[in-house]
Amino acid sequence: MSRRPLSAQILGLLAWLALAFTAAAVGAVASVEAGSFYRQLLRPAWAPPASAFGPVWTVLYLMMGVAAWLVWRERGAPRLGLALGVFVAQLTVNALWSWLFFVWHLGAWAFADALLLFGLIAMTMGLFWRVHRLAALLLLPYLAWVTFASALTWSVWLNNPALLL
Repeated sequence: MSRRPLSAQILGLLAWLALAFTAAAVGAVASVEAGSFYRQLLRPAWAPPASAFGPVWTVLYLMMGVAAWLVWRERGAPRLGLALGVFVAQLTVNALWSWLFFVWHLGAWAFADALLLFGLIAMTMGLFWRVHRLAALLLLPYLAWVTFASALTWSVWLNNPALLL
């Protein structure tokens, strides 16, 4: 495998960060009224305050962008296109969750989306591991957070049948 020239690596890093934060922005658009909706919901005692989500997701999107960049810069790596394709797919599924939950109030679909997202992150990590191990490890906090968020989605959905379908 050969690495890309430094100028291409810098532009690549900026592009992968831009892609990750574009997914964040798509989710954020759906989350404009999330705070007030979240406060209406019956939540488990272990649910974090609404103010915790923004900082956590910011760090996770940063780590995602860096992870994708670490993989992308390894030209000629086996399954490079597949690894990055699955990464982009999980970003799309990630952005969809906010729309399902906060805009359309579809709890069952949001939970299904979270489970799909978990699977896609795990697949991305496996594919990244073959190319750049640090890239895969950078996604570990993301997988952990989505595991927690999946449990939270399940709990909130079940406890709010009048607000979430």
